[in-house]
Amino acid sequence: MTDHDPRLFNSDSEIRSIGESLLSRALPRDLWTHEAHLAACVWIIRDRPDITPEQDMRDIISSYNEAVGGVNDDSQGYHETITQIFIAAARAHLSELPLSVTLCEAVNTLLVSPRGRRDWPLRTYSREHLFSVAARRTFVLPDF
Repeated sequence: MTDHDPRLFNSDSEIRSIGESLLSRALPRDLWTHEAHLAACVWIIRDRPDITPEQDMRDIISSYNEAVGGVNDDSQGYHETITQIFIAAARAHLSELPLSVTLCEAVNTLLVSPRGRRDWPLRTYSREHLFSVAARRTFVLPDF
């Protein structure tokens, strides 16, 4: 496992701005970090009932990647398995929190938890399996 020192957020509005900028494809590419991925995911789950992340994130992230000059292919860009793992992690995390928790608190507590670690999927996936073309293109089950 790697060291985990995430960048935490200062406000709900900062997180909403990331989510809204992702959806409008206006988020600067250098701000699309691991932390921003999780922040946007939590925001979408909590505040955007019109979006079903398990179904809609593929199009949201893929179109964002293309809008900022990225590519979605067999080696870069959108990754279905990692996306689905972190959606499930965000949902599980939110289900454990009181409803009174702010968006910022929800995101930051996820980021410092084991589920928020960049390498968290490697607890149940080998690196080879997780970073395979099949796992990038479709959801694959863990291999251990």
